[in-house]
Amino acid sequence: MTKLHTDQKAFNAQLELVPEEPGVYLMRDKSGSVIYVGKANSLRQRLRNYFTPNPDVDDRIALMISRIASYDTIICGNELEAFVLESTLIKKYQPRFNILMRDDREYPYIHVTLQEAFPRVMKAFHIGGDIEEGARYFGPWLNGDIYRALQALTAIFPLRRCHLDLPRDIGKARPCLNAHIGRCLAPCAGKITQEAYREMIDEVCLFLEGRTDDLIKRLHRDMLAAADRLDFEEAAALREKWQALTRLREQQRVVDVAGGDRDALALQRNGTEAAIAKLEVRDGRVTGCVHTFAEDSGGADAMYLAAFIREHYRLPSQIPREILVSAPLPEADLLQAYVRAKRGRAVTVRCPRRGAKKSLVDLAMKNADRALTRRALSRGSDPHAIEQTLALLGDLTGLGRSPVRIEAFDISHHGKGVRSGSMVVFRQGKPERSSYRHFAIRSFEGIDDYRAMAEVVSRRLARLSEESFGNRPDLILVDGGKGHVAAVLPLAREAGIPAAGMVKDDRHRTRGLALPSGAIVELAPAAPRRIAGDRAAVAPVFEEPPRSGGEPCESEDERANRLGLLHLLTAIQDEAHRFALRHNRKAREKSATRYALESIPGVGPARRKRLLQHFGTSRKISEAALEELMGVEGIPRAVAEAVYRHFHEPREAQHEA
Repeated sequence: MTKLHTDQKAFNAQLELVPEEPGVYLMRDKSGSVIYVGKANSLRQRLRNYFTPNPDVDDRIALMISRIASYDTIICGNELEAFVLESTLIKKYQPRFNILMRDDREYPYIHVTLQEAFPRVMKAFHIGGDIEEGARYFGPWLNGDIYRALQALTAIFPLRRCHLDLPRDIGKARPCLNAHIGRCLAPCAGKITQEAYREMIDEVCLFLEGRTDDLIKRLHRDMLAAADRLDFEEAAALREKWQALTRLREQQRVVDVAGGDRDALALQRNGTEAAIAKLEVRDGRVTGCVHTFAEDSGGADAMYLAAFIREHYRLPSQIPREILVSAPLPEADLLQAYVRAKRGRAVTVRCPRRGAKKSLVDLAMKNADRALTRRALSRGSDPHAIEQTLALLGDLTGLGRSPVRIEAFDISHHGKGVRSGSMVVFRQGKPERSSYRHFAIRSFEGIDDYRAMAEVVSRRLARLSEESFGNRPDLILVDGGKGHVAAVLPLAREAGIPAAGMVKDDRHRTRGLALPSGAIVELAPAAPRRIAGDRAAVAPVFEEPPRSGGEPCESEDERANRLGLLHLLTAIQDEAHRFALRHNRKAREKSATRYALESIPGVGPARRKRLLQHFGTSRKISEAALEELMGVEGIPRAVAEAVYRHFHEPREAQHEA
């Protein structure tokens, strides 16, 4: 490791020791952590460019240079070797100043565990390390799309869904219900060989790659053969599979009548994040679109596209014959050589300027732009997204416009003891903590959340004209469902303010919005379902069915708006609950101190107050000597002795025993 010196002459002498050969360099900060990994055809020249008095670099690299405390260099045989090593080290160290692509967990993958003897097909939210062992990941998909794809898979392929360790567990349990109804080939009972099951999995991968032509032809051939031998039941089953695949194929957009396999990569940026869309074309048809994101930290578009190519194309099966990009790549030849070595066959990387291929890149560009907008909406990460989310909330609650000031209320109690309410304020979708208020429940005894909520809201509305409480709210939200909304609705209507409720699920997570009409707007994704009769605790796939009543799955924009509103309501509900608990906890501690002292003979509210004013805390009272207690004004000797015995006699008796 070479440490940097502040003396320019000494530093120049250090650089002279760096070889002029191709290689990789690792920049480290004061703690020794790797903060950047790069490659160069000449290590000395590249490092000299970084460490000149005024390096010609963007803001991201300039900040990186200011953090460098030392660097390492690794010599390679040529620039391609350096490129491969750079990719490996970036994956290993995840340096903060390199461009790192990341998946969106809201866009799941289909995970095929090809490293297992009897592979499974599951839903996954990120690419795991088992990809290096041979596993395949297809996607990411929208939830509606992944549901349809997996439904088609179950209609065509009788896959296992259990979590048994096969072949170790073969014969140790009876086949599940899926095997009895023909939806699984029961490898757990040894009813299919590993080779035959693998052939079916290979067909599944072809299906997920969009290569359905051969499957359609084979199913049609097998259907006719079954009919010829008068096995009409088998022929009918094959006909259903053949029709399902044919319908799926007809839905795919044809972009190249001559066929062909290629990927189109396009980049969009908004100053905060960058989105890359990869449009997959197989056999001339668009079979999928992958969205990946990175922090928009400056630099040229080509840097992000190159990082995507380096990180995304890990296995030969992932790499098509041609990769189209939306911006020229300065190192296109090097990237081309890299993916060609990965694939083992010819690969072309190019930036088309006109024609059908340019149109395909433009289509990928539109997808990248929409993905970036949807992500911003669902995460509330920019003012435009927040405004759209607030507009949706205003429409749902009948306000008719975006609420500027939202006041949310929650009730907290501890048994039949301390009861309190909280009011938190969100302005333009952001918390305004200076306007938060606590309320102690006073109008009744016992536990009644509806009555307590009505008391808190009524006390707030009674002070609408007081400047100390801030501006009039545009919307009132209460923590609870229909009952809580019904308890405050007459008060809110009298004040002319819309009200709604924030509903939680059985795991205490925000689920939806309770409207004044009594309807519940469901915002959270469907929870995983258990499979009756299956040893697996949760279904690994097929988790999100279409909407009730046979309605189609939501569009991408609808999903983004739903998630954006869910994100906002979760933040509001969590903040209201946290603030209510904080007040309740403080009140319980104060009450416990009062009751502990007032339980001592001769100590009432006035003497408790004198003791606390003198010592500050109940702990200091418990540790005080008798003489100190007797020195408190207004505390007689007999009372001081009673207080001392209360805190000391039990421990002394225990010590003597």
